[in-house]
Order: sequence, then structure tokens, then C-alpha cells
Amino acid sequence: MKLTLGDKIKELRKRDGRKQEELANALGVTNQAVSRWENDGSYPDIEMIPAIANYFGITIDELFGYDNDREKKIDTIVAKIKEMNYRNNGVDINIDECIALAREAMIEFPGNAEIMLCLADVLYNAGYVRYGEHHLIDAEGYNVYDVDRHRKYAEWKEAITIYEKLLKTLEPGEMRNNVLNNLTQLYRNLGEHERALSAIEAAPTIYGSYEFLRINTLDGKHRAEASGEALLKTINACAELIIGTMISYEQNMTPTEKVQSIKSAITLFDHVCTDGFYGIYHAHIARMYNLLSLYLWLDGKHDEAFEALDKSLFHFRAFEELCSKSEATYTAPLLRLVDTDIKRWRFNKTYPHTEAISLAEDWPWWSVREYSLVKDEIQSDPRWQAWIAKLQS
Repeated sequence: MKLTLGDKIKELRKRDGRKQEELANALGVTNQAVSRWENDGSYPDIEMIPAIANYFGITIDELFGYDNDREKKIDTIVAKIKEMNYRNNGVDINIDECIALAREAMIEFPGNAEIMLCLADVLYNAGYVRYGEHHLIDAEGYNVYDVDRHRKYAEWKEAITIYEKLLKTLEPGEMRNNVLNNLTQLYRNLGEHERALSAIEAAPTIYGSYEFLRINTLDGKHRAEASGEALLKTINACAELIIGTMISYEQNMTPTEKVQSIKSAITLFDHVCTDGFYGIYHAHIARMYNLLSLYLWLDGKHDEAFEALDKSLFHFRAFEELCSKSEATYTAPLLRLVDTDIKRWRFNKTYPHTEAISLAEDWPWWSVREYSLVKDEIQSDPRWQAWIAKLQS
């Protein structure tokens, strides 16, 4: 019990970003007393236990590690917030309810990292859903973020504050990676590039990622499986990077060049998924074909634009079919040991962006300036309504 309490006090103090001196002053003891507690040199007087628990905003049971029920409740709340927030895919379905639930949970469980992360993630999403992400063209013709507009988003400012607090206390792992990913995106949205660079100073290189390091820990069949998983994730990251780079070039690339760039991103998968089965990445490819249709139209290739939309639907139907199965495996030679991860992407009609109709609602999926130039033209073509009918069938 003594060891557990000392570790718990230290953990809570670091969680809240407090110094030993601050805790000591609040409790009316010396710095040395707090140091001895945390290093197991002594034990707080029993009369002081309620004050310590109150200082950290927890119960006495939680202070002593008797928090199974508490953890179960937190897990339930976190799962509910995530599920609700997941539905707000570009459209405000329940953002207010999500924020309110997360704030209530923060009051009940102050300082809990999972709850804090949920609130930050909902606020992160709220900025996109309520106001959108906006871009401008700079003097050299490149795509840049409309930082003056973005800086007015109170939701993003609050999310940044929470993410920054979490970054100080989270240990390396998935949660910390998620925080870094969203925080750096928000920094970029607000033009805080130096802060973004500072936040990632200690981040590993590509070869220091979990996927690559996992390969080094295994051998034989398990190594082959890990290599296949890393290969798929790397290809997907490269495809997204190609499209992101293309979007950044804005006026410095022609529609023809953009068409070729998107096609090259799609082709990356063909070199590995040689049998035409792309697993969960059918959905990613569907959305790339969506974007491709826009630039084909701008390039004057209107027939090919609708062929791209049909391919988009084909791949999304393949994704839907995959998600309707209890299990499935890749069959391409390099991937035959890789799990398709169906459970994570289980088709659920309560999520608009996992239904085929989302291909039209979210078209062209990426936020690009040319959307406004193409939308009225392509959607006034009779073939657009025919395509919509296919999506709904």
C-alpha cells in the first residue's frame, strides 16, 4: 500500500503539472516530506489523506488505487463520446451534445487523460464541422491555409490548450501520437509553424515508427506478416502524401499533371494488391477516384470523369461487401498473411461516411479550390443524377 500511494501521488502531481513545492504548500508540509512520500521514505499521516485526495480532485479509494468501477465508467463514457463524435463527418449531427458530455466527464473525472483527449478531439472536429477548413492562394500560386480566419475558431484554440497540456504528461504511445498529429495540424491551420516544429523535435523518423520497428522484432512467418502490414500502411501514406503535395502546388500544376499524380497514387496499390483485392483500402481508392473525376473534368475529359466516378462506386461497393463479412484475408502474394482488419471498419449505416451515398455528399472528399469551379458544371450533367441513382440503389 505504501509503495502504491507514493507512486500515485507522484503520478497525480505530474499529471497536473505541479511541483513538489506546490503540493507541500497546499498541504502545509515541507518539500522534504512530499519527496519522502514519493520515494517511499515515509507515509502521509492518515488525517492528511482526504486533503491529498481533494487536492487532486479524486476520491480516497482512487488515491489508493481502488478504481476499477471508476475506470469502467470512464471507458464507457469515452466510448460513447468517440462514437457520437465519429458521426459528425463534415456535418453537425451532435457536436453540442458531444462537447457537453465531454465537459461533464471532465468535471466528474478532472485531469483524466482519456477524457481530456476526448474533449480536445471533439473540439478539433467542431472547428471543421461548424466553420470548415479554408485555403487561399499565395503570391506564388501555392495553396496556403486561411490562418486569419482559422484563428477566430474558439474550439481550435481550446483544443490546442488541452493537447499541449496532455503532451507534457503522456508517455510515448498511441495516445501521445494522436495528440501530436492533431496538435500539429491545428498549429498549421493557425499558422503556428514554429510551434509545430518544436512539438515534433523528438518524434522518430519513418524507420523509427512502430510499423517498421515491429518488423525488426519478429522473424519467419510473423516477420512476413508484419512486413505486409507495414507495406500497406506505407503505400497508403505515400498515396495521401502524393495528393497532399499535389494540392499544395495549387496553380503551379496543370489539371493534366494533377490527373497523372492521382493516377500514380492509385497505382501504388496495384503493385502490391496484384489480384485486385485491396481490403479496407478499397474505401481509400474510392475516394481518390472521386478526386480524380474533378481534375479529369477540368482537363476537358468529361467522359473519363464519369468513368472515374463509376470506379469510385465499384471500390466502395467492394469495401461494403468486405465489411459485411465476418472475416476475410488478403490473397496477393505479399499480403496473404495480413489481417484485413474488418472489425475496425465494420459497415454501419449510422455513419454517413461509410455509405456509398457519401461519395456524392462528400465529393470530391478533399478540400480543394477547384471544387467551386467544377461543381455546378458536373452536377448539371445528366450523368451525375444517373450516378447518384447508382449510389442509392
